[in-house]
Amino acid sequence: MSIIKKLIVVSVLVISAQSAAAQQFNSGIPAGWTGVGTYGTLGADGVVTLAPGGGSSYGYVSSYNGVGGVSPFGLGSETDGSLLRSSVFSANANDALNFSFNYVTSDGSTSFADYAWARLLKSDMTQVAILFTARTHPTLNIVPGFGMPAPDATLIPATVTINAGKNWSALGGDSGLCFSGGCGNSGWVSASYNIASAGNYMLEFGVTDWADNAYSSGLAFDGITVAGNPITPVPEPEIYAMMGIGLGLMGWVGRRRKLQTA
Repeated sequence: MSIIKKLIVVSVLVISAQSAAAQQFNSGIPAGWTGVGTYGTLGADGVVTLAPGGGSSYGYVSSYNGVGGVSPFGLGSETDGSLLRSSVFSANANDALNFSFNYVTSDGSTSFADYAWARLLKSDMTQVAILFTARTHPTLNIVPGFGMPAPDATLIPATVTINAGKNWSALGGDSGLCFSGGCGNSGWVSASYNIASAGNYMLEFGVTDWADNAYSSGLAFDGITVAGNPITPVPEPEIYAMMGIGLGLMGWVGRRRKLQTA
């Protein structure tokens, strides 16, 4: 294959990859996203409908078959859980970050108060903001999570108590089960946060069990936009440069063919 054809192929692949990433979770976890534990994508399933403003599938993390040490908070009794981080994306100052989330738990006791969260991180993993928290409780608000740092995002609704319904296949063998009286879901909650400074960022979604590893909890999320657009990964500098060269060569080849046929 000639160098011109190779560059054109690289350009097409990069453009196609960015287009696919813009579909978020419709085709599975986007390229460049990384996670540990149990995570994936689902369509409307059990008590979790499709997200408002989202696609035909949403992303999720679940503490079912999770791993230890995923929580960034270290409140004292975290056990196993899961997290998923986006690829690095760029944002301008004052860009609005928006998404929706839904917390589902089969563990309804304050003694086993599982929780979930989302954070905005810099590309070097420095925390910028705690976007929301959600936590099991039979009577108090589950969003924001009790005993946790206050969220930096604006949430609609601002507070949520538990809704009945915990059937969701992301909870694995715990789907439909309930320990004590606080099992259920938050329903879809909208989150909005204005990014103060231009830079490169990542989103992190996570969930953890508390004090045991039974009766799992999970988090669904979708409808993620920055400045009104789905997030797309920041291209590697070398690929970006080759894409520019390839697009330029495509134009040069087109002009040459026109001259030859004139």
